[in-house]
Amino acid sequence: MRAENFGTDAFKLVRHDGTDTSFEAAEAIDTTRLEGMVYDFILSTGTTGCISDEVRANFPDFAYSSITARYRALLDKNFIADTGVRRPGNSGRKQRVMVATKYLG
Repeated sequence: MRAENFGTDAFKLVRHDGTDTSFEAAEAIDTTRLEGMVYDFILSTGTTGCISDEVRANFPDFAYSSITARYRALLDKNFIADTGVRRPGNSGRKQRVMVATKYLG
């Protein structure tokens, strides 16, 4: 994927009735970089795919929401897909297995 395919407009990151500080925070997020990082990791897992705990473990210096918020954008842009398979995460609860759409038949 090319970098210009990544990135989400700031207005899509904030509720329509969000505060001024929410809008300022959304403007400060480099969604292009974050989406690219998350996509590259999911892509690297090949046809096996990965769960959120695995993605987050790869980016220990990033806030939980900085990583997990990227899944929706990547799903909406059809870069990744929910395989329908579930695997237990660190908590024992099941998490969806995500895979790069490149690997879907």
